[in-house]
Amino acid sequence: QVQLVESGGGLVQAGGSLRLSCVASGRTFSMYHMAWFRQAPGKEREFAAAISWSGGRTSYADSVKGRFTISRDNAKNTGYLQMNSLKPEDTAVYYCAADTHYRGSNYREYDYLGQGTQVTVSS
Repeated sequence: QVQLVESGGGLVQAGGSLRLSCVASGRTFSMYHMAWFRQAPGKEREFAAAISWSGGRTSYADSVKGRFTISRDNAKNTGYLQMNSLKPEDTAVYYCAADTHYRGSNYREYDYLGQGTQVTVSS
């Protein structure tokens, strides 16, 4: 079992930045690929970014490419999502997910999902 706890969300003005963290416990974090998803009110959960266990492979949704950066520090059992140039449409609950297989953009295939952290971007 892996427990994932997100933090770092909050209220920020458009154009601002936030860094989300996802701390993993329970199993060796470096065994897991991880990803970030988000869900806005009334919308489907959508993929934001994914990273392989080593950090050597990353992928991004077109909507965040060039603005968000996913990274990880296996020594700290922590994954990150650096979000720059935030827009009101980035407002959502952000979730991290983990799996021993690289699942890419389909959140339903991940074995573990955190509880989420709220990000609100004001215009």
